[in-house]
Amino acid sequence: MTTLLHTTDGLLRGEPWATRARHSTRVILILLGIIATFGMFYGAVMGTFGGFLGERLWQILYSALKVPLLLSATFLISLPSFFVLNTLLGLRDDFLEAVRALLATQAGVAVILASLAPFTAFYYVSTTDYRTAVLFNGLMFAVASLGAQILLRRHYRGLIERHPNHRWLLWSWVVIYAFVGIQMGWLLRPFVGDPSMPVQFMRSETWGNAYVVVFESLWRAVAG
Repeated sequence: MTTLLHTTDGLLRGEPWATRARHSTRVILILLGIIATFGMFYGAVMGTFGGFLGERLWQILYSALKVPLLLSATFLISLPSFFVLNTLLGLRDDFLEAVRALLATQAGVAVILASLAPFTAFYYVSTTDYRTAVLFNGLMFAVASLGAQILLRRHYRGLIERHPNHRWLLWSWVVIYAFVGIQMGWLLRPFVGDPSMPVQFMRSETWGNAYVVVFESLWRAVAG
């Protein structure tokens, strides 16, 4: 436990072990472990809305699995296009270091989410409204994402100093990741789980488009 806390502390401080270590495989495994551990912790707390008894225990388990799945799946889907951009800009030799910087940021998101878990639990005690619970968790993810931007710049600092094109790649990653992450979050819902509905890992109408739904909702709001 002490080693884990020391490692996460260095991660949040932007220490260079995550991006410049010689043993890339070991570093990547450590970062994946952090994503899984802290992501599952926040997900488990997220799934406690509606209680702990009966089938709600399954919701806790599902939510615990979904948060690290959301982070890792979004990362993997975004990676190929980012690799192509690195190659086109002549920065392919730096790609492995860039991947470690991005993965360190993902691990940071999981750690920040875990630190926000007490706020989520406290909010659940204060309300029984499912929609506001979903919105509150969305706010927690937004806070974690903002914190991740600070971490991303810390871990990317050496790359940007080496070549200014990395600054453009950093912004490209933010856009790609956000685009994929919104859709992935839509596909993996429910994360909180409506207590009035049966517990399920994914909804039957999963394969929709988040952007179409948002556009239609805005259109109805404007037209209506």
